[in-house]
Formats: sequence, structure tokens, C-alpha cells
Amino acid sequence: MFGFLYTRVYSLSLTMCVRSCFRSPRLQWVWRTAFLKHTQRRHQGSHRWTHLGGSTYRAVIFDMGGVLIPSPGRVAAEWEVQNRIPSGTILKALMEGGENGPWMRFMRAEITAEGFLREFGRLCSEMLKTTSVPVDSFFSLLTSERVAKQFPVMTEAITQIRAKGLQTAVLSNNFYLPNQKSFLPLDRKQFDVIVESCMEGICKPDPRIYKLCLERLGLQPSESIFLDDLGPNLKEAARLGIHTIKVNDPETAVKELEALLGFTLRVGVPNTRPVKKTMEIPKDSLQKYLKDLLGIQTTGPLELLQFDHGQSNPTYYIRLANRDLVLRKKPPGTLLPSAHAIEREFRIMKALANAGVPVPNVLDLCEDSSVIGTPFYVMEYCPGLIYKDPSLPGLEPSHRRAIYTAMNTVLCKIHSVDLQAVGLEDYGKQGDYIPRQVRTWVKQYRASETSTIPAMERLIEWLPLHLPRQQRTTVVHGDFRLDNLVFHPEEPEVLAVLDWELSTLGDPLADVAYSCLAHYLPSSFPVLRGQASSTYAEQTGKLTEFVSNLAWDFAVKEGFRVFKEMPFTNPLTRSYHTWARPQSQWCPTGSRSYSSVPEASPAHTSRGGLVISPESLSPPVRELYHRLKHFMEQRVYPAEPELQSHQASAARWSPSPLIEDLKEKAKAEGLWNLFLPLEADPEKKYGAGLTNMEYAHLCELMGTSLYAPEVCNCSAPDTGNMELLVRYGTEAQKARWLIPLLEGKARSCFAMTEPQVASSDATNIEASIREEDSFYVINGHKWWITGILDPRCQLCVFMGKTDPHALRHRQQSVLLVPMDTPGIKIIRPLTVYGLEDAPGGHGEVRFEHVRVPKENMVLGPGRGFEIAQGRLGPGRIHHCMRLIGFSERALALMKARVKSRVAFGKPLVEQGTVLADIAQSRVEIEQARLLVLRAAHLMDLAGNKAAALDIAMIKMVAPSMASRVIDRAIQAFGAAGLSSDYPLAQFFTWARALRFADGPDEVHRATVAKLELKHRI
Repeated sequence: MFGFLYTRVYSLSLTMCVRSCFRSPRLQWVWRTAFLKHTQRRHQGSHRWTHLGGSTYRAVIFDMGGVLIPSPGRVAAEWEVQNRIPSGTILKALMEGGENGPWMRFMRAEITAEGFLREFGRLCSEMLKTTSVPVDSFFSLLTSERVAKQFPVMTEAITQIRAKGLQTAVLSNNFYLPNQKSFLPLDRKQFDVIVESCMEGICKPDPRIYKLCLERLGLQPSESIFLDDLGPNLKEAARLGIHTIKVNDPETAVKELEALLGFTLRVGVPNTRPVKKTMEIPKDSLQKYLKDLLGIQTTGPLELLQFDHGQSNPTYYIRLANRDLVLRKKPPGTLLPSAHAIEREFRIMKALANAGVPVPNVLDLCEDSSVIGTPFYVMEYCPGLIYKDPSLPGLEPSHRRAIYTAMNTVLCKIHSVDLQAVGLEDYGKQGDYIPRQVRTWVKQYRASETSTIPAMERLIEWLPLHLPRQQRTTVVHGDFRLDNLVFHPEEPEVLAVLDWELSTLGDPLADVAYSCLAHYLPSSFPVLRGQASSTYAEQTGKLTEFVSNLAWDFAVKEGFRVFKEMPFTNPLTRSYHTWARPQSQWCPTGSRSYSSVPEASPAHTSRGGLVISPESLSPPVRELYHRLKHFMEQRVYPAEPELQSHQASAARWSPSPLIEDLKEKAKAEGLWNLFLPLEADPEKKYGAGLTNMEYAHLCELMGTSLYAPEVCNCSAPDTGNMELLVRYGTEAQKARWLIPLLEGKARSCFAMTEPQVASSDATNIEASIREEDSFYVINGHKWWITGILDPRCQLCVFMGKTDPHALRHRQQSVLLVPMDTPGIKIIRPLTVYGLEDAPGGHGEVRFEHVRVPKENMVLGPGRGFEIAQGRLGPGRIHHCMRLIGFSERALALMKARVKSRVAFGKPLVEQGTVLADIAQSRVEIEQARLLVLRAAHLMDLAGNKAAALDIAMIKMVAPSMASRVIDRAIQAFGAAGLSSDYPLAQFFTWARALRFADGPDEVHRATVAKLELKHRI
């Protein structure tokens, strides 16, 4: 029954989220930030080298990496996790060779960026005993805008230092970028002096560079303070007489700098601002009350600030004498029934503190409205760390696990409280918690309703009829989630649980379900990330409708249909359901967001279940999917117009510089070489270690853009050729061809199709491969060779006959042919419906007496047919998932178009034929997707050969489906659909072409029929 109960409560928890949308905006944030003393990293303490002398300071000198921006070591740790490189490899390679190592020589400008990366890559490869480490992507990440951002606390400190009349300087070991500009991602106007090692030719800890900085400042060593994160640099500075601070954490370092300078470097408490005019409270009466409460005799002023977010229960920061306090009050005016009950908040926190539950230390409840105009309570300000993002970016998996373990542990404490022992047995009604909650939500919703939302009306009618029975009665938090917890800055320990406004007595399963919402809602969901603003307020109506639909679909299409008709003890073998979430601004046009029920049996899961939803992928793969989705939205889609213009320009046969730039960004994001299946690369030496089924979801997402596969180095024919080399290549072949392809420094083509024969039958191939001395000599005429016109194409994987007299399937062989080999003559580029597909194109080529070394033979003579079949299986999955991506994008464009156009007196979206087309397209896409995912799943479980039937079926179904869906979209667009203004024409062209590529439809139909007759009669 637990699964059934959980599903129903989970749908209710979604409705709880709805409730938070139509109540006054972001009450959670007001309280949450009251305890926030936010730090970006774990506090590790601060150490200062001893020094002599004590004159007045006149300047502060800052190192850059590790002080003003993240250190290379920190960036390296993140990159190593993303790229599955052993921890510490990059740092060890950076230190290798000391003063004469490539890193130090690079920072002295003795070698270029290209030379550094070459030497650095060699060092890393030698350490790991592997052929290549993608150090280019580490360098891209290190210098990317996403990473190289100045710490806000340091920006604020520099502003305050300069405001006091002191000088500021940067003294940095840095380097020249490939564009010959020095790497200094800072606002130079912040500093009076900038000293860069690459410009001076000397690096810290060389004493000359310190003296140079002091000379330009016009100061003596004792008049300055130097901040650095490296001990040797600080030691040399201290030896010269400079006062030093070792930076382990920017926040802690700023505190120590404040102590040395004797004035504050921070404007105020994080996330606070001056009190709004409309939210002012009388200071004099409040100060008198606090003096009486705390026994304070001071005559100093009371400092009062307001926390930034929300106005539900206005919350203020107070500093009086040496006490840091938080005041939380009821808002003025007419309030919703039972809302803003600060008296209950005070009572529950006071009671739970005595039961060992970590809560803020509350001091007093004042119900006398004459003090500040409304009742309020006072508590101590609680410094700590609040994780706003439930994905916990930047933390190691083990740390994330510890954080969530601590979260679960404290929830268990809350649910284990003895109600009688702490005097809370009357804190709420016993029993019927869920029905009472539903009635309360409905009542509050009706009180704030401004318009009718059909989805909400459905929920209001349906929920009371499908409520679970309550199993236990405990304290219930009511809004238990990660960002309502204050964590210890150094340990995975919860210091305080916040936001008790919705607490009562009830069913503990409700808290469990609500805390799981972060794993179900879209990652961009505003409430999930604690986003609150005027924009949020304007969006609340749309958000309420969105979550209403989400809750409705989860309840009636997912949970009940599965659990109601199935004994919970039975493993879930084939009961999967899929549904499309409603489109909204939180699910961007052209994206897909689906859910499936979880597997009911651990045994079933261990064998690998069929996952039909990205949200049901394992957490690491799900995070990768969302990272790719974000990259598509932020980088790829906006670049499409420029990329399309390049393809139509005179320079189209040269690669677009924008593509190359996007590739570097994809590498830096860890979105590179995702395609290699785990079974072909079990040690994850070359790829991301995804299964075919996992990659299928990512491949579909990339397929929504014509350019994304190449940007992520996941485009055909390179993917098939790289997998061919991984599976069948020798170590020498891999070193020469595979590594440059994996690094994106080369491209390739596959030469099989011939104009003189029906190449759909690979045994018809006539091109000859003749042995001669230590070479093979190739002669043949090939066409439709995709990618051969690209100037980056360095390898042609060539299929021809070595023995025409052998058995039919043992006549062919595969050779690796360097494209600069004499005798390769490109006759012409071929067009597909007039499209050239530059710069790779599709070429007609003659091979005339092309001599290739024997060691370039793959696997051996007569193995060509076997290799081709092994290469095509995963490639067909990739093509089919990209086609589904085409179709999803086409349908999204179609829906947007018909909503915005009017014909014959009414919107196109109201025309019956248009509605029928939309429905038909959705059905066909879903059918094809399920078939493709099933094929990928079988490939993972049983191998490509065992999945032959399913592979043939998807290759038969997907291109035709895509052609129909795209054609309907073109029809809805009218003539615009045929233009290059939209991707539809190109989508249609390639969908039609893929009915030939990797085997024509007729061949796949024949395969399916033969297997059907063979196995199912």
C-alpha cells in the first residue's frame, strides 16, 4: 500500500505547490534569508604569515586566481569530475617541472597557449598512461565567462577600500590567451596598479615582481597588505615586509582584512536592503522593547534592515549593541483566514528546540500591537549555509549525498517527536490531515481567485474523491525542502529548519512527498530555485495553471492507473505510461518534458529498466540532460540564424567560426562525445559512459537543432567511424585517427555507396582493394560520401572488395584512407533537393590507384560486411532519435504558428483539420519514440545482433513518421515553411534522405518480415 499511498500524497504535494503560488509571493524567502549568511565555499579558516612593523596601511594588493576569481585548482576539480579524470591529475600536471614546467613558462609568456596545451596534454597523458586527455576543454572552462567571475564579496571589499582613499592593485600570475590578450577577466578600473606575470616575464614568488608592484604604487612594503591563496607566494611577500593574508575562502579573508584595516568592507547583512517606506516600523518603541527584553543598557543606535524577498510575513534584521537579531511580524491589513500565524511559528520552534530538533533560537513573542503595529516575535540571527539549488552544483557526489542524508535525518527527527512530551498534542487536529488540507487549500484558493483556471477546477473536484487514509500522526513541517534548511558551513549538518508557518499535526508522508518535488518539477521552475520578483508575481497565474496540470496528470495518468490495477509485490515489467506536460514558459517551445512511473522492483531495476522519460534517468544522466537542454536554449538555438546564413554564403565551404566557438563551449560544459555506448567503451576512456537508451534521450534533444550534433561532436558520419575505431581499431589506428576525431580536430567520411550498382545490397560493391607489396591499391567510383568536402576531413573509411571469389559476405574489407593520399579525386558536390549541406556536403569521388599501407586494414581482409553491420546499429538509433527531435521541433513550431495566424475569420488553431493534424502528429511521435527506446534498451541488454528486428523496425518507422509530421508543419506555415527562415525545409529534406541512408525502407521491411515469419509462426 505504501506505493499507492505515496503516489496519492505526491499528487497532493504538487497541489501544495499550487497553494504556494496563489498565496502572497515568496513568504519562504523572507524567513529563509533571515538566517542566511551565505558563503559560496566551505569555510576553511584563514592564516596570516607573521610580519614585523606596524605602520598605517595605504594599499591592498590582490592575487587573481583563488582570491578574486575561482582558482585553477578549484576549476580543475570540477572539470575532472565532469570528464571522469582521476582527482588531482590537473593540479599535479600544473606543478610538474616547478619553475621550468610548462605552466610557469606559460605564465612568463615563454611559450604560447598552443605550446602550453601541447606540453600540458602530454604530461597528463603520461600520468594517466592514456593516449590523450582533453586539456583543451579544461583551458576553455578555466577561461570561460561562466567560471571566471569575480567573487561579489571581493568586488564589494574593493569598492569600500577605494572609498576610504586606499590604493588597490592586482598582482597576478597569468597568461596570454590565443588571441594575444592577457587573461584578466576583471574590471581594470577597480585597480590603481595591475602587474601581470605574462607582461613582465617574471612570476610570483620571484621577489622582483613584488618590488615592481610596490614601486608602481609608490609605497613601502609595510604600507601594503597582500592576499594570495598560495603559501610560497605569501611567504616571499612576508619576507619583504608586506603584510599578508592567506585566502582559503573569500568571505573569511575579507573578515580578516576588515580586522587589519579597522573598517567594514561589507555594506551590510547579505540579502538585506534599507526598509521600504511602506514597511517601516517605529524604531524608538522597538528599541525600548528590546532593551527591556535583553537587559541592554547601551545608548547606541538600533540598526534596522529588511530582508529582500517577499512580503508574506515581513522579516527584519536588527543589530543592537552586540546582538544580531531577526524580527518577524504579521503584515498589516486584511489577511487570509489562518494565514500569517506567527504565534504558531513561535510555539512550534520553542517546543521543538526542547526535543532536539535544530530550529532557530526564539527569544520572545510580542502580541502587543502597540509596539510596532502588529504582533511579532524575535529570534537570534543564525549564520550558516543555505543551498538554493537542489541539484547542488559544484559539489562532489559524496558531498551531495551527505547533504541529502542530513536532510532526511532531520526530517526523521521531526516526525519522531513525542507530541505529549513537548506539549504539542493540541497543536493540530488528530486524523484526517489530508482531507482537511484539501479543504483549506480550496478555501484559500477561492479567497484569492481572480479568474477561473479549468485545471484547478478539475483538481478541486477530483481530489476529495481520491484521498489516502492517514497512517500516523506526527508534527508536519508543511514546506520541507532543501532551501528551508541552514547547514553548517563545514559539515553536512543541519543547524536550523526554517519556515514553520504551515506546520501542524498530520501525516508525515506529506512532508516526504513534498521534499521530493525538487526531483520532479522542471529544473527552471521559479519556486524551485527561490526566484522572487515582480516578474514572478505577474507570472503567478500562469504558474498556478502549470502546476495544476502537472498535479492532475501525475495523479490520474501516472499513479492510479498503475498502482490501482497491479499488486504492489509484482515487478513492473511492461507497464509504462507517457504523457506530455503542458507547454509554458517553464517548458520552452521545442523542448520535451515527460514522466514515467518508477520501477516497482529493485531486481527489475538492477537489470536495467526501460526509461521513457528524461526525468526518470539516473541522477547523473538526468543532470547531464538538463545541462544539455540549458546549453541548447542559451547557446545553440540563438546561433541558428547566423549558422544558416553562413551555409548560404560564399564562405560556406569553410567551417563556421561560430561552430568552432560553440564546440569549445560544449567541451567546457562537459557536453562532448556523449555518443559512445558503454558496452563499446566500458572503461569510459573515450566517451561519457552512457547506455544506448540513456544517449537516446540526449540524442533526441540534440536533434531539435540541425547544428547541435556537430557542436557536441556527436554527428554522423564521425560518430559511426569513431565507434568503428573503438570497437575494431588497433592501438596505432586509434592513436592516429580516433584521438583527433574525439578531440574535434578532424572530421571523417564513410565511402560505400556506388553509382553503378544498387548499393542497398552491400555485397554488390564493386570498388576493388588489391594487395601489392606492403600496400593495398584502391580503385573505385563512390558517391553520396557525406562530409568528404569538409576541409577538416582527414580520414575516409573505405569499403571495397578484396576477394570477389570468397563467400558472398566475406568479399568486402574496410580500409582507413588518409584524405591527402594521391589518387583521391572529388568530381562534384551533390545536392539533396537543392541543398548542398556545406561545408561537409555529399561528394561524388573517384579513387584511382590510391595506395594505402597494409596496417590501415581494419580487423582483417573479408571482415567489411561484419564491420559495416556493427557500425550501423547504433548509428540507426542516433538517426531515429534525431528524427524524433526534428519532429518535436516541427510540431512545436506548428503549434506556435497556428495560434498566431487567422484565416477565414478565425484562428488556424480553431480549424478542425489543423487540430486533427496536431493530434495525429503527437500520436505518431509518441509511438515512434517508444519503439526507438525499446530498441536502444534491447541493444543494451542483449547486444546489437539480438536487437536486429527492433533496429530494422525503427529505421522503417522513424523517417516516414518524421516526414509526415514535418510535412504537416510545413502545410500549417504555408509558403514560409518552404523557406530558409525556418528549419522545416531542411528537416524535411533530411527526413526524406534518411529513408535511403543506412539502408532503404524496403530492405528494413524485408528484414522485419523475414524475422517475423522465422520466429513468430
